[in-house]
Amino acid sequence: MAASAPLLAVRGSVGTSMLFGPPLCKENTAFTSDSRRCKFFVFSKDGSLFAWCNGETVNIVNVADGKHVQSFDLPKTACLGISPQNSVLVTWQPYSKTQETVQGEPNLHLWNIKTGECLKAFYQKKMQSWCPSWSDDESISIRSVNNELHFFENNRFDTIASKLHLQKVTDFVLSPGSQPCKVAVYVPGIKGGPSFVRLYQYPNFAGPTSALANKSFFKADRVTMLWNKKATAVLVTASTEVDKTGASYYGEQTLHYIATNGEGAVVQLPKNGPIYDVVWSPNSTEFCVVYGFMPAKVTVFNLKCDPVFDFGTGPRNAAYYSPQGHLLVLAGFGNLRGQMEVWDVKKYKLVSKPQAPDSTFFSWCPDGEHVVTATCAPRLRVGNGYKIWHYTGPVLHKYDAPSDGELWEVLWQSFSDGVFPEKTIKYQAVPSELGSTEPKPAQVYRPPALRNKPITSSKLHEEEPPQNMKSQQGGDKPLSKAALKNQKKREAKKAAKQETKPDDMEEKVLESQPKPASPTAPAAATSGDPELDKKIKNLKKKIKAIEQLKDHQAAGKPLEKNQIEKLQKEALLLQELEELELGI
Repeated sequence: MAASAPLLAVRGSVGTSMLFGPPLCKENTAFTSDSRRCKFFVFSKDGSLFAWCNGETVNIVNVADGKHVQSFDLPKTACLGISPQNSVLVTWQPYSKTQETVQGEPNLHLWNIKTGECLKAFYQKKMQSWCPSWSDDESISIRSVNNELHFFENNRFDTIASKLHLQKVTDFVLSPGSQPCKVAVYVPGIKGGPSFVRLYQYPNFAGPTSALANKSFFKADRVTMLWNKKATAVLVTASTEVDKTGASYYGEQTLHYIATNGEGAVVQLPKNGPIYDVVWSPNSTEFCVVYGFMPAKVTVFNLKCDPVFDFGTGPRNAAYYSPQGHLLVLAGFGNLRGQMEVWDVKKYKLVSKPQAPDSTFFSWCPDGEHVVTATCAPRLRVGNGYKIWHYTGPVLHKYDAPSDGELWEVLWQSFSDGVFPEKTIKYQAVPSELGSTEPKPAQVYRPPALRNKPITSSKLHEEEPPQNMKSQQGGDKPLSKAALKNQKKREAKKAAKQETKPDDMEEKVLESQPKPASPTAPAAATSGDPELDKKIKNLKKKIKAIEQLKDHQAAGKPLEKNQIEKLQKEALLLQELEELELGI
């Protein structure tokens, strides 16, 4: 049952519950719902165990039958973790001191899940990096302690097997998979010196030369490190708190690629602005970046940091690959309107464009067929609830929290790789009782004064289409960076030439218009008086200019004060012309 329908755990003000995902979308009666306020819950890596803390106890149950495995009397617990092989439960509570215990009591505990025995207790004052990291086979585990990384082997936490000591180590990430274990460490710069990220392979830590790779950079107050699934490369997003150029409120970000073979590069992003999201494809050979001032640009790069596909620009700030890697969702959540784009990664073809407004959470179902979006507190305290979608667009299940209640978190059950194989991608929306939420094309608001006049297209931002749409529209290959730069220069020069005075423009337009040269056209009547003919010609010229101004006004273009005055003189000019022509 679990393999055919992954479970979804839900916690909120009404308690903790669990339901089956599509196609069932009904409550899992094997799990007894807990009405107490749940602070934290977690599935084990293989999805066989589920643990949660409710302010009184920490409970572990077997997901298949709902039977209790262990229960611990730990009312202050705030965070939980389960080791990859389900051997160790990790509990953390906020560090505190009392008059009796000046040093405080250990607040990080490691428990044997089978026996309930406490294996080790540590002091962990900061919540950052609170949980030890394990290799997939649990042969290695790591903790960060006072500028050092402590390595333990085979869950023997009484003995430190090895240490990695670097000045001011602030962050580390252990590679996925089993042996050989690799670790990426970040050390911030000191007194104007560069920051650096180094990759090591356990247990070779003897000096800087033992590092597999080393990358240093100056613009970095903090970094985010992301291993690919095969543990062959790391993506490092380096961020500064303040952008000294003043171009961005969010500081300045750069993206670096570091491989375990020693290769490294700065990922060149064609558009300036923040880096919103970076995500590896499950195949470990490509990665997707969402970047640039809004509307943000999205590009897929290969391991050489060359662009593979450009999705153009749009209201997006996040990217999510499906667990199988065959689909990619580009979304704009948070302060954006919740638009999602589902893409077939192999064909780079758009599958659907559902919309989930006010969403604060998104997650792929392990089956690669469904996703969940949620509006959760405390990010938003109104309109809380979640929706389960099929990737083709329809909503299959919907839950709305009570008006006086809140939804805090939803979490899919985890599964080992290969449990859900990749399926053929569908482009036709699957049937659903709740229907689809594909956004209907909305009419643009037009002021009453312009509603009966010709429509002119004007956009606040010019959005670029995806790469394959560009080739269909223009028929040309995408321009290189240098060609785009030269094109912008030419357009700017052309625009500068056109910025002349309105009166001069009218005169030039009239002078440049071709005169009719039809042999059958009758010759214009003349009076024989050159002065009179000249007056008539000038009047006709002014009247023609007024007609053009009227056309511009009808098209919604703003007119200047002297042009409006010309429009007001139209009747006088027509009367004067009529009187002169009657005298001929």
